[in-house]
Amino acid sequence: MTAEAQDVTELLLSRIRDVPDYPKPGVLFKDITPLLADPAAFTALTDTLAGLCTAHGATKIVGLEARGFILAAPVAVRAGLGFIPVRKAGKLPGATLSQAYELEYGTAEIEVHAEDLAAGDRVMVIDDVLATGGTAEASIELIRRAGAEVAGVAVLMELSFLPGRARLEPALGGAPLNALITV
Repeated sequence: MTAEAQDVTELLLSRIRDVPDYPKPGVLFKDITPLLADPAAFTALTDTLAGLCTAHGATKIVGLEARGFILAAPVAVRAGLGFIPVRKAGKLPGATLSQAYELEYGTAEIEVHAEDLAAGDRVMVIDDVLATGGTAEASIELIRRAGAEVAGVAVLMELSFLPGRARLEPALGGAPLNALITV
């Protein structure tokens, strides 16, 4: 890691607040709202993610509902790329592609507008946290079903004590998975 990358990592870490026992007892929640409120930290995060998109040859950026929208939209602007929201089922008007995925207790479904992705697109998936990897894995499936290619997945933070990376690596098919912070 370069000195500049180390400085960015330290800045980002310094702006993430630990909230014990949220949303339930025993959970240590990583709150990114102080990072978003700090223009220097938010700019450093945006620039770093935009650099990854450029390095991986992305032509479009997908943001995962909901915090992924907050990160991915300014990255798309900075990188000069289109932004595509991947939403929970039933939130997008018009023709959509949907993908169901399993949660710890049950299932969920995400959607994307069918016309927003096409063959020839190289899509970078951006989210705030990689935990179990279910939503990111489902978004990769949606991108491929639309005929586009996955350029990679980038997250602000990876929770290393959960199996997200192990779950995503087969789905990525060699595309990179970048986590700016691992806790």
